Amino acid sequence: MSTLALPKAWRGGGADPIALLALPALVYLALIYAVPLVLLLAKSFRAADGGFSVAGYVEFFGDPYHLRILWRTLRVALLTTLLALVLAYPTAWALSRARGVVQAVMLAAMVLPLAVGVVVKAFAWSILFRSDGALNGVLLALGIVDSPVRMLFTEPALVVGAANVFLPFMVLPIYAVFRQLDPALPEAATTLGAGPWRRFTRVVLPLTLPGVIAGSALVFSMAVSMYVIPSLIVGERSQTVSMLIARSFLYLRDEQLGSSMSAVLLMLAIVVVVGSSILVRRLTGARS
Repeated sequence: MSTLALPKAWRGGGADPIALLALPALVYLALIYAVPLVLLLAKSFRAADGGFSVAGYVEFFGDPYHLRILWRTLRVALLTTLLALVLAYPTAWALSRARGVVQAVMLAAMVLPLAVGVVVKAFAWSILFRSDGALNGVLLALGIVDSPVRMLFTEPALVVGAANVFLPFMVLPIYAVFRQLDPALPEAATTLGAGPWRRFTRVVLPLTLPGVIAGSALVFSMAVSMYVIPSLIVGERSQTVSMLIARSFLYLRDEQLGSSMSAVLLMLAIVVVVGSSILVRRLTGARS
């Protein structure tokens, strides 16, 4: 490898050699992640006879049924992100204020669920949402409803279950920003006559927006491409794009259509992640 091919931080003449430690990880990501994605993208433009074709994209965007599923997927991802944000923001705030054993317990409650497989958590929610599940049992016991409420195989159940699974990925970025927030800033706003709501909207919220944006981008990217959670909670009644992709590859054997839909989801995730990165950079740059 020539010297010119290396990034500036890796070249000689005062460069930081520690940057070379990132090279194995970059090679690993290129081989395991980037190369397969490039091959998948290339397959979306390859016809059955080996020639160039955009038939997969035409079939996907030209079918109203596919567009309805795409809209449902985006709607579920947005609602999941919003619900996770509403739950995560006060949780991250309380977590940053907690100390000692209380903080350790709260952190464990956030991190330990990550060790449980997505299949287990989604299957647990499918049990809770059943007509004879625990949620309906509580509602019936309290007299809130007279008969079991249909929860399973509904979009709200999918949003609730997905938000629960992805909640730690929203809490932790916001918590990291709260940890860097100077407690003297809200106190200074108080001495200047700012009330609780004004302190929150003018001081706390703007300073924690980078964590909110990062967590929202992370949760949305995962929610828009989830497969196991909707398969167990809503099944075939409310399909998502990921479920269509699986059907195209496993049942229809239409690799070009499946690759085209995969490329669409990939582009959506890239746009969200890159856009959020640019927004965070502008917010942090405006304050520096």
